[in-house]
Amino acid sequence: MKSNTICQVILAGSIILASCQSNNSAKQDESQQTMNETVMNRVTDCKISAGNITFTNAINGAENCVKLLDDGALEFHCAEGLDFFSDPNGKLSNTTLPILLVPVENTKPFTLIAKVTPEFTTEGLYNAADLFVYSCDSLWQKLAFEQDEYGNHRIVTVRTQGTSDDNNHDKLDVSSVYLKISSDTKTIASYYSIDKKRWNMVRLYKNCYPKNIYLGISSQCPQKGSCTSRFEEISLSHDNVSDFRLGE
Repeated sequence: MKSNTICQVILAGSIILASCQSNNSAKQDESQQTMNETVMNRVTDCKISAGNITFTNAINGAENCVKLLDDGALEFHCAEGLDFFSDPNGKLSNTTLPILLVPVENTKPFTLIAKVTPEFTTEGLYNAADLFVYSCDSLWQKLAFEQDEYGNHRIVTVRTQGTSDDNNHDKLDVSSVYLKISSDTKTIASYYSIDKKRWNMVRLYKNCYPKNIYLGISSQCPQKGSCTSRFEEISLSHDNVSDFRLGE
């Protein structure tokens, strides 16, 4: 009798657990569907080619902010007050930044590289040129060459999972730098280089983005004035660095 009672309790618990798992799965599916619909409504179509990439999508009207130059470079103009950041305190959140995007399958390796020259000015706090990994407004990462509070020019990364972190990296006394983001589908890492030969890793983490994402470029001006950034040697390849520490 006692054995039957125990079996009944175990069976009831299993049914409840299965029901909870089913409900959680349904909620996750519903949440993912809502997220996908939000992204679809936010992302618009365009066609802008630079380097070996054709950017087919944009947010915040990025297609109207760029100009292709005679030397093959892409000039990206950003007006005052535009940024992409989800403040943990909710006070400084801003997702108005124009970003050019190209869709990629995150189930395959990728490497995005560009030489960037941001417009740094005396009043241009946080002016920067950026590379982006974008899934939606609450799940993305950027790698930037940015001006800090002291007028220094440094590499910066921001990773957003609901809210953004903000990481200042190396200070550089140059006007241009190569930026690179690479993934083997499991790991994603960010690098910079002065000469495109020796790469410095600034960030590495588990690739937890969904199977369909966007890679992108942008120019930002969160504070005063404007920022026109120059992008050269833009390339997207469907492979990854062989050594994630060295970025080669």
